[in-house]
Amino acid sequence: MTQSRSLPSLSLRDVSFSSLCVTDDPFAWAHRLEDIGFGGWEVVQEGKQVVDDRNIGKMREVCHTTDLAITIHLPFSDLNLASMNQPIWEEVMRQHKSCIRIASEFADLMVVHPGYLSPIGAQMPDLAWQQNITGLQQLCDFASDFGVKIAVENMPRMELVFGREPGEMAGMIELADRENLGMTLDLGHAHTTGTLSEFLLMKEIVHVHVHDNKGRRDEHLPIGAGTIAWDPVISELRKRHRGCRFVIEARSLAEGSESLERLREMGWR
Repeated sequence: MTQSRSLPSLSLRDVSFSSLCVTDDPFAWAHRLEDIGFGGWEVVQEGKQVVDDRNIGKMREVCHTTDLAITIHLPFSDLNLASMNQPIWEEVMRQHKSCIRIASEFADLMVVHPGYLSPIGAQMPDLAWQQNITGLQQLCDFASDFGVKIAVENMPRMELVFGREPGEMAGMIELADRENLGMTLDLGHAHTTGTLSEFLLMKEIVHVHVHDNKGRRDEHLPIGAGTIAWDPVISELRKRHRGCRFVIEARSLAEGSESLERLREMGWR
């Protein structure tokens, strides 16, 4: 892997760690992230990482004793922004808004997954699409009161899920029409759909998820362990998205460290 000399290097202070897999007392291992070299932590609001009234003290301790930049990945298990079951959709919105309210003490950017087509939604996809747009609008309006930006994430190669293609993501953000809405570019997801080069050109990107795969499924491999061509990707990130936070999504702290070392080799300082 060679370093491009045409633009200044990106900063490792702008690189965060995130993992859904590392669930054993995350508020303890978060204190190790700065020693490893990370500048931030993206908290996944799932399982033991959920910031709620029970562990908000632990989260405050992490913030008070480290200089980690905090971003939040809103919950996604069993939650569908495009649900056609109205009471269920309202519960989805309630849970997201509750997370935004509590986590806004620590973060001003939060990632959300777009919706997907349920069996009934697949029979009326236009209405499900509009439900997804309405959900994003309501989340952004609520988040705006807390000074939070919402970054909707592109999805991997999976049937029935919205947000796999660049045009669809751009349309989603345009139709939602909120100043505090942008896009999280997930490099690994885009690689599974063969659209990474097109996604990198999008102006809506405000946040980046970094991991590798072999182009067929979402594997969350360390950088260089898959088939992403990283030199041109890093070149485009330098050119177009220097203001973003880059989040290494890894299966373990060890693999996150491996990816961080690969970034150093590619000129990140």
